[in-house]
Amino acid sequence: MTKTQQLARVHTRSIDDPLAAAIAPPPDETPEQRETRLAQEAEAKRISDDIDERIREERALWKKKKGLFKLLLLGQSESGKSTVLKNFQLNFAPQAWQEERISWRAVIQLNLVRSVNLILDALAEELAASNSSPSPIRPPSAGRPDPNSADSSPTATEPSPTSTSAPPAPLAFTSKHALLKLRLGPLRQVEADLKQRLGAASSETDPEPHSARSPSPYGASDAPFESTYAHARNVRSQDLCLRSGRSLRDALFAPQQEGGRIRAASPVMGRTGLDDVTEIVAGCGEDVRALWEDEVVREMLKRRKMQMEESGGYFLDDVERIATRTYEPSDDDVVRARLRTLGVQEYSLNFENTGEYPGVDRSISKEWIIYDVGGSRTSRAAWLPYFEDANAILFLAPISCFDETLAEDKRVNRLEDSFILWKSIVSSKLLAKCIIILFLNKYDLLSKKLRAGVRINKYLSSYGDRENTAPVLAKYLHHKFRDQHKDFSPEPRSFYGYVTSVVDTKATSSTLASVRDALVQKHLHKADFV
Repeated sequence: MTKTQQLARVHTRSIDDPLAAAIAPPPDETPEQRETRLAQEAEAKRISDDIDERIREERALWKKKKGLFKLLLLGQSESGKSTVLKNFQLNFAPQAWQEERISWRAVIQLNLVRSVNLILDALAEELAASNSSPSPIRPPSAGRPDPNSADSSPTATEPSPTSTSAPPAPLAFTSKHALLKLRLGPLRQVEADLKQRLGAASSETDPEPHSARSPSPYGASDAPFESTYAHARNVRSQDLCLRSGRSLRDALFAPQQEGGRIRAASPVMGRTGLDDVTEIVAGCGEDVRALWEDEVVREMLKRRKMQMEESGGYFLDDVERIATRTYEPSDDDVVRARLRTLGVQEYSLNFENTGEYPGVDRSISKEWIIYDVGGSRTSRAAWLPYFEDANAILFLAPISCFDETLAEDKRVNRLEDSFILWKSIVSSKLLAKCIIILFLNKYDLLSKKLRAGVRINKYLSSYGDRENTAPVLAKYLHHKFRDQHKDFSPEPRSFYGYVTSVVDTKATSSTLASVRDALVQKHLHKADFV
């Protein structure tokens, strides 16, 4: 058949078959064009095959997950959800824990460096004020982190405007303080680089101005899971956080993207770069210790009400151990480290060293899917899709924050917010068959706060004249949460409530063992295994 006949045949077929006409090669195609076209078609087929393979893998994974036990960790921001997850890993998957532990060194270093830089911010303001004004005491600047912000920044509250006492004597700053500020300057870049690597450049939106909102803390519908502030335009300060679906090791060593393109790693990033960070932190160790132990600096922090010890990721007392070239995180270091969850983190927990349940499917007792979800208001809309097939919920209510307000809405007390969330969860018909466990968390911080003289009934009027002690308040709140569980559950179910300090790994270990046994036994009972 001649070339003319072939072209005529293609033309005839294209009239009858529009698809054939669309995919037919041009009649005047050159050999070079044909080679390019065939290469493009081969690449397109490869991409299509890859997509098909990923779909098959995701379908198989979905079928596997469908039969696994699913546990949701819920609670407001900074309630301790991620710390509970780390305790699960430490106690039930020790081998995987050991493999991941070294990756936390960068987070711990960042927690330490961030605390130092917060002190340096305050010091810079005071030094500037002492050079330009007779009164060096200033309220915290607007740019400083909020006391209840999700990145666990230290508390910095305004002094009482009603105080009639004489102003305190000026702080006795010397050239030593200016020198420390200068010598610790490299930690600014260390913080910026580590935050960028760990995903801290991502931000959430602040709530809309009060005038634009409903009087209800959750909007007109009073529904805490609705995205009330989805259209807010203000951007909050950059927090130390981990994006949804990203492991810590991935965040540390993955290439960075900028404007849709892969960006070259920062000079201090990559595995070698992280060693450089360790070198810089170690080099600043003595100056950090000198800053933290300085009496004038401590007095400055006291006047500004910057309670560094109560913040998440507090490591200033461990400078000598952490700011070394050979530092490796301990289990307690990792549990105490602060890395805020952004979105929903999914973890597959394979129990490595726990007892068997004879005659029971392995997936029920040996492998769980745990979802750690962000607790800020802008994250709560992400909770709903996970309710439908959840087997259990572990709800964390921090009881030390009875005198604190939400970072997102200063009108709402944090303990009140926990009660609102708890009521919404236990009353949800979607969760009627779900096992719900309560952790009244941060008992250690509650005890410390009450020993410092904070009065409970000043913030919780219903507490009345009961003893101003941690055990009495914990018992009181336990009864309140239990009563709501009983009154608002769609159908009767057992109540499991524990008073916890999840940063205490030894005490939490026995609690989690009891929780796991209770969850498995309850789940088996529902499945008619027992």
